[in-house]
Amino acid sequence: MPESPASATPYEVLGVAPSAEPEQLRRAYRRLLRDTHPDTGGSAVRFHAVQAAWELVGDPLSRAAYDRGRPGEDVHPARDPARRSGTLRARSFGAPGARTRARYVALVTAGSSPVADPYAVAVVRTASREARLVLAHALAEEATADLVSGLGMAFTIWNDVLAGRSGGTLDHVVLGPAGLFALRSADWGCAVRLVRGELAGADDDLGETPLAALIATARAFERSLGVRFGAEVVVVPDSALAEPLVVVHSGTHAGAMVVRRSLLPRLVRHGPNGPSAMGYSGAVDLRARLAERIRFARNPHRTESG
Repeated sequence: MPESPASATPYEVLGVAPSAEPEQLRRAYRRLLRDTHPDTGGSAVRFHAVQAAWELVGDPLSRAAYDRGRPGEDVHPARDPARRSGTLRARSFGAPGARTRARYVALVTAGSSPVADPYAVAVVRTASREARLVLAHALAEEATADLVSGLGMAFTIWNDVLAGRSGGTLDHVVLGPAGLFALRSADWGCAVRLVRGELAGADDDLGETPLAALIATARAFERSLGVRFGAEVVVVPDSALAEPLVVVHSGTHAGAMVVRRSLLPRLVRHGPNGPSAMGYSGAVDLRARLAERIRFARNPHRTESG
């Protein structure tokens, strides 16, 4: 799909159900145009979103095309980066996105009606907001792991890692000559910004405190394994962040970062503050220690045969 699964659907923008009658759609569109118009005190961002939503579902032909999707738009299971030919890739352990995808499948197949393909675009677009957020998270995890894997053999990534007795998990633990990183892969389908040291949506609350959760989980991992992270980083789609990199400079989350996905390889390769004293030999030593002690989260949705 060209848009994030977490993005608001045109029906959500217009505030109607996907089964809404054409006249109900039209009334909602006209009302929102008045309410969101900048000349009457509305938001330009919301005004344009309402217009874009109407273009997708405002007439019967456009609506039918949107609802059924276009060929090739399905969200398929991720391919294993290790199977790709080419240069030697980073060591990668765990299954990025697998547990999150399983949760998505469980959500969309929980009803009484059978679902032949949970990744079909029509299924994704009519799934609940919760399910679409979960799928976007899975895709984000896979994208992050793929980028890190392309950095080469000097780097190691562990995916979906248990953080200790707390039961929390880290999406990724990345180790290289520049240090050790705790990563959260995220996609809320909207722009994000820092507000008093925490991430928030451009117009509303994200429904969670991502930086606080990441830091708490990273600290639990550090205590459990006796290591220190060089940085805790939330990785978001490029379009979600106005600046390439945002750093929290004060408060309890000081030092935490939010980075555009395309900039992540550079950050991991060079470190948050330039070259690290760890170097290649230090990374090799720490990798051996971590390999013995890291544990991965188990998939509660996996069957015995899965």
